[in-house]
Amino acid sequence: MSDEIERSTARVRFPGISPRAYEHPVDRGALAVLRAVPGIGPVLQAVAGAFTERGERLGYVASAIRVGPKQYPDLDRLRLEAAAALDVDPVPDIFVQRDPQVYARTLGIDKPFIVLSTGLLELLDTDSRRFVIGHEMGHVLSGHALYQTILHRLMDLQHGLGWMPAGFWAVRAVIAALLEWYRKTELSCDRAGLLVGQDPAAALRVHVALAGGMDLSQVDTSEFLKQAKEYEQVEDVRDSLLKLIKTWRSTHPMAVVRAAELQRWAAGEDYREILTGTYARREDDRPTSTFTEDLKGAARSYKESAERSEDPLVKVLNEVGDVLVGAADRVRSKFNGQ
Repeated sequence: MSDEIERSTARVRFPGISPRAYEHPVDRGALAVLRAVPGIGPVLQAVAGAFTERGERLGYVASAIRVGPKQYPDLDRLRLEAAAALDVDPVPDIFVQRDPQVYARTLGIDKPFIVLSTGLLELLDTDSRRFVIGHEMGHVLSGHALYQTILHRLMDLQHGLGWMPAGFWAVRAVIAALLEWYRKTELSCDRAGLLVGQDPAAALRVHVALAGGMDLSQVDTSEFLKQAKEYEQVEDVRDSLLKLIKTWRSTHPMAVVRAAELQRWAAGEDYREILTGTYARREDDRPTSTFTEDLKGAARSYKESAERSEDPLVKVLNEVGDVLVGAADRVRSKFNGQ
């Protein structure tokens, strides 16, 4: 593994940090759009009403191991460290579930909790586990657990509605909107995980493991990140369409893409400013941001991403957008007598 990525030698904490400090703009924009999807309110209310957090938690109490001072004490230490770093209180429970599949998830409504699979933990060293737990703490602090829980319940429910076309497609539409939002939250919470661990190399090892890394000594991180560049630089529009098709049903962004996105943020000023204590704080948060503000923030982020992209479809859409904006400006100037 390459050791060129800078690591903070002493981890710092962020008292009172607001989720706004690390949330990706497209995360907030996707949530604003999600809330505006026609018919989504009744569906979400129905699922939330049918869901019993107590029953879900009891299921894990009965079938998984709850982390604590006497059960996986090393994970318990990381749990407490992550909560302290992001000033999360009360500290969520963590359950370790026997499952060869690789995942971590945050569930619950009033009292969120975290589930880690043994398949994931077996791939990771201590610093990488710290990043993952910090990532999940980010979901807790950002209030993502409610929508994540509803998404998991809906994905289970859709299989039972296959015989009822109207019900199936209504649920599919809501799931599609939730999945788009969920993918964006992963970008936000990767940043939260990095703030907890303050070790970009450990974060990168997690993304390598998610992509298929078993023996990490056999994977060169520089080559791994080159794959992200290759993915972004496809030269055929057909490949661009294939990328869209491949992504839209996924719960997570592609591991290589996530890695590149986080490493860019780790190398930027926003991350460094947070480490030095300059960050948005909860005490300054307004009750809610406006729909327009969230969409504007997302639009700026998409535009910056499009300008960086080598993807031919993105280039075409970006050029068309510039032409339309220019035409609109000329029309507006004409009517304003300029």
